[in-house]
Amino acid sequence: MIGATTHIKELIKGGITNVYGFYSVTIPKGKYNVEYSFIGYETQKVVIDLTQSIKKNIELSPIATSLEEVVVSAEAIDKNVKSAEMSVVEITLKEIKTIPILFGEQDILKTLQLMPGVKSAGEGNSGFYVRGGGPDQNLILLDEAPVYNAAHLMGFFSVFNSDAVKNMKLYKGNAPAEFGGRLSSVLDIKMNEGNSKRFSTSGGIGLISSRLNFEGPIVKDKGSFILTGRRTYADLFLKLSSDTTLNNTTLYFYDFNIKANYRFGQNDRIFLSGYFGRDIMDMDGNFGFDWGNTTATLRWNHLFNNKFFLNSTFIYSNYDYIVGFMDKNLTSTIQDFNLKEDFQYFINTENSLKFGINLIHHTFLPGKVTTEGDSDNDKQISDKYAIENSIYVAHVCNISARLKLNYGLRYSMFSYIGLGDVYTFDKDGEIIDTTTYKRGELIKNYGGFEPRFLASCLINETSSIKFSYTRNRQYIHLLSNSTSSTNLDIWQPSTNIVKPEIADQFALGYYRNFSNSKYETSVEIYYKDLQNQIDYKDGADIFMNEKVEALIVSGKGWSYGVELFIKKKYGNLTGWISYTWAKTERNFDDINNGETFPSKYDRTHDISIVGIYNLNERLSLSATWVFYTGNAVTFPTGKYMVDDHITPLYTERNGYRMPDYHRLDLGVTIRNKKEKKFESSWNFSIYNVYARQNAWTISFRTKKDNPVETEAVQLSLFSITPSVTYNFKF
Repeated sequence: MIGATTHIKELIKGGITNVYGFYSVTIPKGKYNVEYSFIGYETQKVVIDLTQSIKKNIELSPIATSLEEVVVSAEAIDKNVKSAEMSVVEITLKEIKTIPILFGEQDILKTLQLMPGVKSAGEGNSGFYVRGGGPDQNLILLDEAPVYNAAHLMGFFSVFNSDAVKNMKLYKGNAPAEFGGRLSSVLDIKMNEGNSKRFSTSGGIGLISSRLNFEGPIVKDKGSFILTGRRTYADLFLKLSSDTTLNNTTLYFYDFNIKANYRFGQNDRIFLSGYFGRDIMDMDGNFGFDWGNTTATLRWNHLFNNKFFLNSTFIYSNYDYIVGFMDKNLTSTIQDFNLKEDFQYFINTENSLKFGINLIHHTFLPGKVTTEGDSDNDKQISDKYAIENSIYVAHVCNISARLKLNYGLRYSMFSYIGLGDVYTFDKDGEIIDTTTYKRGELIKNYGGFEPRFLASCLINETSSIKFSYTRNRQYIHLLSNSTSSTNLDIWQPSTNIVKPEIADQFALGYYRNFSNSKYETSVEIYYKDLQNQIDYKDGADIFMNEKVEALIVSGKGWSYGVELFIKKKYGNLTGWISYTWAKTERNFDDINNGETFPSKYDRTHDISIVGIYNLNERLSLSATWVFYTGNAVTFPTGKYMVDDHITPLYTERNGYRMPDYHRLDLGVTIRNKKEKKFESSWNFSIYNVYARQNAWTISFRTKKDNPVETEAVQLSLFSITPSVTYNFKF
């Protein structure tokens, strides 16, 4: 269990389990009353007579009463005030399963978009960006393996099946020192480990997709496994169409999660987990997409003694896509092999130390075009290789009952290496020199320190002030002309021309709880200074372009804002209100005549209101209302004609705004009466209740009745959209 609390009543001290369920508490000899607690589970009380070091493994049982009657320790319910953390988002899986979402799919990424500082990438899209950063500046980890494209079906679904998820945590730019490689955020997702007591099956049947989950013990109390699968079946409905093209179209995605663990004695435990998911679209053999992720994680936990813990991990990650058009196929890939060694030392109750190393080998295949039966027309942009290394140390220290520090230092290094050709360009972007490097030969090396610091000062038992500073470096970049991650994006390493991106973030927060922590509130302000930001010259074409580095320009940027959050955690009515006011701007010598302009991720106002009301044990109602300012966008300011061909004229970069966005979603969950070991529920939801026609895209066309004039055309995706899902477990 992650974040379970151990509380020594006599000493008013304790500990919290790490992400692997391990805890260590150092106290004098004596007799003590110890309480073990976790929200949603029965608190267990144990009396120990401590004469020597002991090992205590505790099992907690889920509590059957309503959430407001759960008895937990004070340290757990006011963690937001007293912990040495800030700019962190955690959402329970119970909330995720209740909140109404498009097509009724339980989606952790879309639920994250309802939190302050986290913005949706667009209508129905599971992509997100944090505090003014782009989608490639979010490090998304599934059991420590990076997921390079977390979207299905062009972004309308995320790749994370909630049945397979145990815990999720989002760090908005000030992640602990063990994380690195991205500027904006780290989303750390842990997969379920399976039930080590008994076998069980659960799943759900919806309008768009169905899912099935199977778990149980390998050896009771020593090992367990979980298998989870999900598939959409939109293509089955297309078979009913009288249109020949639609009838022969294939369109679906699938996910498959697997995880197993086994305990060897008291000090060793092995974990093996994997994710496999793909999207398949084929339009009668004429045009199609095929893309997906594969991850694998092999982890060994070892306990050297009662205070010293090791997590040794080997990770494989691969993202690739194939685009087919008639007899041609375009392929692009990014592949990682990753080795991590993470140590944790519990010095005493007031101090803990983390340190470790990380080694990643990156392989980039930017693009390859093959033609069936005609290899003479094949084209490939050379593969690129890089090695990313890091070493870190971090210390969590309780200076006093009111002052806590969490600080660390990370050093990262990035080596761009051969095999391959490296180009030198002139000012017009033409190749003037080519250098060939052998396999493993160093082309360019980057590196630097990344300090992390957080101080938490407790004003009183219900309020605190926190301050943090973080520097992050990002060595790989996403080449994309869209505002959200798509399956056609290309990953690019830092090279002799493209420099690593750097971000320095400062944040200050005030946290206050009310009514015995039933109400949680916070205000955070932040400022982020950005160096070596990447964009493209006007009119750049990055598709299958071996000269793409000549089109990339480097500049600076900054992002700042205020985030407000109010949450009611207990009672029949729960939910939250989040509001973000933010500004993010960029400045490039080669763009917009050198004048500062809003980033395409700039959004001034963002509001989310979420409410969940439990009428009784079987019936729950939920509602979500969102509003946000339209994204900054570049529209044509005029047009000119050359040889009867009309060409749009663009002047100011991101000088316009899309229309403001808002919608209301409603949901009802009905839990059927339990029958022995079988339980089930129905979830009904309505997306966009008042049928708001929000703009997905705006395009421009010449008026039919007057070719001199141009008109704007708005495309809206979803009007009112109902859905129903049946969930079961036995």
